[in-house]
Amino acid sequence: MFRRFAPFLAVLLVLTGCATRPSEDSASPPETPGTFPVTVSAPGAPAVTVDAQPRRIVSLSPSATETLFALGAGPQVVAVDSASTYPEQAPRTALSGLSPDPEAIAAYQPDLVIVYADTTGLADALAKTGTKTLQMPDAKTLDDAYAQFVALGKATGHQAEGESLARQAKDDIDKIVADTPKRSLSYYWELDQTYYSVTSATFVGQVLSRFGLTNIADGTDPDASGGYPQLSAERVLQSDPDLIFLADSKCCGQSARTVAARPGWNTLTAVQRDQVVALDDDIASRWSPRIVDLARTVADAIDKAGA
Repeated sequence: MFRRFAPFLAVLLVLTGCATRPSEDSASPPETPGTFPVTVSAPGAPAVTVDAQPRRIVSLSPSATETLFALGAGPQVVAVDSASTYPEQAPRTALSGLSPDPEAIAAYQPDLVIVYADTTGLADALAKTGTKTLQMPDAKTLDDAYAQFVALGKATGHQAEGESLARQAKDDIDKIVADTPKRSLSYYWELDQTYYSVTSATFVGQVLSRFGLTNIADGTDPDASGGYPQLSAERVLQSDPDLIFLADSKCCGQSARTVAARPGWNTLTAVQRDQVVALDDDIASRWSPRIVDLARTVADAIDKAGA
C-alpha cells in the first residue's frame, strides 16, 4: 500500500479484520494458458523466474490480491494477508504483510508468495522450501500500476488477461480525464484526522494531477516526509481548498459532518459548497484495478464543483 509511507499509525488503520483459514482440501485451480518458465519483475523490484504455473499463491499485498482476482487467478490463491479486504471471496487469514512470518506462510504450502516489499529476508527464508517470492512494490506512477497488472498476469499464467487489464484500466482513466472539464480547483487530501496528507509526488497525488487540480500540500518539505507531510489545521484553513477528499472515512469515521464540526472549518469553501468527499479508504490507498473507481470519484467531484 502506498499509504505505508505515511506514519506507522496510518498503516495500522487499514490492517484490521477477522481471519479465516482456507480449506486444505480445496479443489485445484484449472489450468490456464501461459508459457513457463517465465522471468517476471515489477518496476523497482528484482526479477524472479517462475518455473511452472503457480498452483498455490499466498498474497501479502492487498493491491496484488485485488489484481490477482481481477485477472482470474483467484482459484490459485490459497491465502491472503489480514489487510486484503477485497474481494470478499479472497481467503483472508491472520498473515501479515508488514511483519511476515515465514513459518506461518510455509504452512499454506505455497509455490509463489507475493509481497510489496521484502525487508526481513523473507525471500531467502522461503527459498529454502522451494518457494518463490515476487515483489510488487508500491506503485509510484500509473504506468507502474499497469506494469504490475501485466507482471502478475505473466507470473500466474494469465498473461493475456494481465495485458488486457492494464490496457483497459489505462483507456478508462484516459477517457475519464479527457471527459472531465478542466477547472481551476484546489484540494486537500486527508489520510487521517491529524492532517497527514499527500503531495503531488505520491501515486495518488499524480492521479489527481491528471485532472489539473492544485494540491495544497505541495511545497511542504516532501523530502523529509516522503511525500506524506503532516499539515496543520491552520494550513488547511489558510489554503481554503475547493475540494476535500477524506481517505479516513472507514478507518476513522470522518465525514462531511465531522469536518464541518472542526473549529473554523465550517468557513471553508469545500464545506460551504458541500464538496467534502468521503472516499472508500481501501480504494484510496491501493494501486489495484480499482484506481479506475478512484478516478471516476474524482471526476464526479469536479463535475459537482462546477455545477
